[in-house]
Amino acid sequence: MTLFVDMDEVLADTYQAHIDVYNSEFGASLTREECFGKEVWQCVPEKYQQSIRRHAYTRGFFQELSVIENSREVLEQLNEKYKVYIASAAMQFPNSLEEKSNWLDIHFPFIPWQRRILCGHKNILKGTLLIDDRSYNLERFDGKTILFTSPHNVHTQGFERANSWLEIADKLL
Repeated sequence: MTLFVDMDEVLADTYQAHIDVYNSEFGASLTREECFGKEVWQCVPEKYQQSIRRHAYTRGFFQELSVIENSREVLEQLNEKYKVYIASAAMQFPNSLEEKSNWLDIHFPFIPWQRRILCGHKNILKGTLLIDDRSYNLERFDGKTILFTSPHNVHTQGFERANSWLEIADKLL
């Protein structure tokens, strides 16, 4: 079985990073719970929305992301059982390509560079399963899909869902 695993909001906590940078920059106290069903930029006053949209273009943003709880341990077990690839839309943000690769070297060294697909559209992927937080990626995938819960997609329906990496383990190990 060939598994493709997204990076942002599945392995790396990009969502919380946006909140943390916003709170630090503007002395705010925005929480994940306040953002359920929305992107972070949609949860702040209009005058700050562009600032949040620029985070992903800021050098260092992708290098400092926290690891999603239990993702490392479960992915390492999955990697022993299946052919696992990391598939991330890294081309959208110029700095992210190098930073995501470095981040994976640090946090997921058992996934070699040969099994890292840093791409644009994920509709080119051909495999058994795609785990992603974005429904538009899952809709275009010709295989089984699992929607990984992130605050922005809590109201999304129509996909098999996993709320944690422990649930992924229950489904696949």
